Amino acid sequence: MILEMKVPSPGESITKVEIADWLVQDGDYVEKDQAIAEVDSDKATLELPAEASGTITLQAEAGDTVSVGAVVCFIDTEAERPDGDAATAPVEKRVVSSVPKVDVENYATGDPSPAAKKILDEKGIDAISVQGTGRNGRITKEDAIHAAPSMGTPTGNRPVTRKKMSLLRRKVSERLLAAKNETAMLTTFNEANMSAIFDLRKQYKESFQDKHGLSLGFMSFFTKAVVRALQQFPDVNSMIDGNEQIVFDYYDISVAVSGPKGLMVPVVRNAEGMSFSDIENEIKLLAIRARDGKITVDEMTGGTFTISNGGVFGSMLSTPIINPPQSGILGMHNILERPVAVDGKVEIQPMMYIALSYDHRIIDGKESVGFLVAVKEALEDPISLLMDGDAKKALGL
Repeated sequence: MILEMKVPSPGESITKVEIADWLVQDGDYVEKDQAIAEVDSDKATLELPAEASGTITLQAEAGDTVSVGAVVCFIDTEAERPDGDAATAPVEKRVVSSVPKVDVENYATGDPSPAAKKILDEKGIDAISVQGTGRNGRITKEDAIHAAPSMGTPTGNRPVTRKKMSLLRRKVSERLLAAKNETAMLTTFNEANMSAIFDLRKQYKESFQDKHGLSLGFMSFFTKAVVRALQQFPDVNSMIDGNEQIVFDYYDISVAVSGPKGLMVPVVRNAEGMSFSDIENEIKLLAIRARDGKITVDEMTGGTFTISNGGVFGSMLSTPIINPPQSGILGMHNILERPVAVDGKVEIQPMMYIALSYDHRIIDGKESVGFLVAVKEALEDPISLLMDGDAKKALGL
């Protein structure tokens, strides 16, 4: 029996995906539920498991964009399982002529036509330096005729690698550009003295780890501080929908994390009802899933506000870009010991710059500055403002 494997829907609004990579070769024997491909949507990278055991015949190539529901491979379920090491070796392909290969979208390559290549070779011009005017950016014969070598062109080996961006990376690029072009984005800055949180982590780090099996990090403090500030300044926890402003009475905090395929933003839902240990555990689980490429579309949609921690990469100060359709994003940065004035004296303190980028169409300067000051106050006095005066109880100890 020949089983047709079709592209499953990664999410309700997704109609096309990209075959990021095949994890098997054409003609391999695969086992049921074995991961055979990585599939990129515009929101996440997912693994495609084999629906049955048998010999696989690929019907699309890595890099192809295919529609949801399209056939991307066949599995001959009647094929015999090879013995020993032969199980992973390619076997003779079974030709299935009754089902055509999937149609895929073509992308511009910028390659020259044969005639153009000959002319460019004769002129000693690298094709990469020529702008093609043909279909999909192809370099035509006329392009090659009019191309001229640049004066003072360096000699020697100057390799260039060209690769197609993944569907996820292209979608991220579109969203970031849209955020810059379609919002009145402005950024305000402040700084926070992190010594109180340092003291709490030093005092309760081991007992928190023993009780919950988790590290007491900074993200739980920032999430708690953000929720408190959003409750005081609800316009920051809102979005524009046409001519209306939608203000959310719940707090789903998106947390930007770095994954193997690029930036991902999973959501900590209903953070207002979560404890410190709940938040640390949820962020840990989401970060692991993002790192392993197992994060789902549902886990990355629906946030009302975003926290981005560029400090883990050494960023001292930045202007984070809004994650649409949200209206605000808080940027955390690295913590450095700096001389600051404390009670009229200069002391060395662990200081962090914090930044709020916001959509000025619905958030005024008063609200944006007030929000950031509220975050700063909570970070500098966490026991009073985030823990109801009882650190041990708040940490579940």
